[in-house]
Amino acid sequence: MNENSAFPLAPAPFKGESREVDAGACFDWLQQGWAMFLVNPGIWIGSTVLLLVILMAISIVPFFGQVAAHLLVPLFGAGMVQICRHMTDEQQPEIADLFAGFKHNAGQLIMVGVIFAAGVFGLALIAFLLVTGGIFGGVVTGKVAGFGIALGGVMLAGLLVALLSVPIIMATWFAPALVFFHDMKPAAAMRASFDAGAKNWLPMVIFGIFLVVALFFAMLPLGLGLLLLLPVFSGAVYASYRDIFVGV
Repeated sequence: MNENSAFPLAPAPFKGESREVDAGACFDWLQQGWAMFLVNPGIWIGSTVLLLVILMAISIVPFFGQVAAHLLVPLFGAGMVQICRHMTDEQQPEIADLFAGFKHNAGQLIMVGVIFAAGVFGLALIAFLLVTGGIFGGVVTGKVAGFGIALGGVMLAGLLVALLSVPIIMATWFAPALVFFHDMKPAAAMRASFDAGAKNWLPMVIFGIFLVVALFFAMLPLGLGLLLLLPVFSGAVYASYRDIFVGV
């Protein structure tokens, strides 16, 4: 053995290798998310209320507040999965765990937020240009034909934003957990997250459809459904991370 080699040997760095799972795995993720909520609903509800209050307070500031909220999403996402890890490891979670991302790899998590925010606001700009272009063309053309052009611009903007948002969501889905738990760099974490989502596109699509429908109903009673949806969703994301990535 080389005298200069250290013992014990350092483990190989985590590279974000993922595996393909069955389409029905998404229902198991949701079941685990619900089970994690039942472990300690008080911690979950307290953390969710605090998170929503912080994000709403930040978002009050026009434009800059919206940008700041998007930058902080990965940091709070890391905090939510930290709560999940404490529960699965049978450790006592705390509401303070919500801020775990501010204490570990905060700069890297903010960079994930920067990329995420750039993508979101870039899509918003594309949508704005398409909609205003359609409206302008409608005004120039005339009443009946102009209405069709304006409506076409709005529909095209919505379709394009929906399609282009998918890669952004895929790249940021697992990135907070990969950066926080495995010290991956933002670009590598987002690439690994995208690859994992692409490899498991069917369960992710099913999960996404369920999330959209659940979000609609969660917002109906003054948004109070978010107190249940966000914890279950966070637990399901953590369960999917544990299921898809190898060696975690």
